[in-house]
Amino acid sequence: MKHYAGLDVSVKETSVCIVDETGKICREVKAVSHPDDLIAVLKTSGLQIERIGLEAGPLSQWLFEGLARAGLPVICIETRHTKAFLKAQPNKSDRNDARGIAQMMRVNLYRPVHVKTLTSQKRRALLTARKLLQEKALAIENDIRGLLRNFGLKVGVVGAVKFDARIRELVEGYLELAEIIEPLLDARRKLREHFAVLHRKLLLIAKNDEVCRRLMTIPGVGPVVAVAYTATIDIPQRFRNSKAVGPILGLTPVLNQSGESHRVGRISLCGDGMMRTLLYEAAQVLLTRVAKWSWLKAWAMNVAKRRGAQKAIVALARRLAVIMHRMWSDGTEFCWTRERIPAAI
Repeated sequence: MKHYAGLDVSVKETSVCIVDETGKICREVKAVSHPDDLIAVLKTSGLQIERIGLEAGPLSQWLFEGLARAGLPVICIETRHTKAFLKAQPNKSDRNDARGIAQMMRVNLYRPVHVKTLTSQKRRALLTARKLLQEKALAIENDIRGLLRNFGLKVGVVGAVKFDARIRELVEGYLELAEIIEPLLDARRKLREHFAVLHRKLLLIAKNDEVCRRLMTIPGVGPVVAVAYTATIDIPQRFRNSKAVGPILGLTPVLNQSGESHRVGRISLCGDGMMRTLLYEAAQVLLTRVAKWSWLKAWAMNVAKRRGAQKAIVALARRLAVIMHRMWSDGTEFCWTRERIPAAI
């Protein structure tokens, strides 16, 4: 008889529930949230497990890799779909969630999620750390501007390089204020130095990666966008059609249709927020700063004339995602004219 298992993962412990083909609960147990402990529980049960459900979360990639390496039929399932299924239960607990996930595996009512490779996970960690340092440095700069404004000291328009000298010039003669600002400037300088280290590492990755160099032939796409795109998509073959990348990144309008009501809203904003933001920035750069004309910029300008600049940038960001996937799949470079443009684009 076939059996199905559901895992409800938390930081310390994981609730495990195993059911048979009829839905009868065969075993329920709690184990430490570690691949070795879960493998011991699942393999020592003596049951033929057909599918093991694991909800996507912070520990899911690590646990999925460990269970898959042990030869277990583990499947990482989509969080929102799982939440909608488990919402029907009157009481929410780890035990009931594990039971619900096991039943989802039994009736084959789940939506699998792609688990990224180790290389993509490392690149994603680099991008996240780089962004964190950048945001903290900008936050300190803004706080310094606000503190000095209370004393009538206006920083004005100044770049990141000359910011330190400008602040010291303003607080000169204000001894107590200088003692307060000095630790903030030191913290900002340290953050900027560490940010530069991570940024150089990212540039080196983009330089040594053939796919990133190919994607950077697109106007408006730089090293950060290219590395982030490869880390987000991970494996281009998991999309049968390049146009499917837009909805995955939340760049397509939401449709709400019921009877005679047919409402098209704004973009869904689902998926990776960092990648969506970077694509929006790349589209904005292409539309406003890139001087060299291409068929892609001409298309976006026509959209801007008809629908407005904001909608044109969003449409261009979505089209950039599609073009980058097609170039990655075909191994081609960007065509500046409409000659030899792939039909899928």
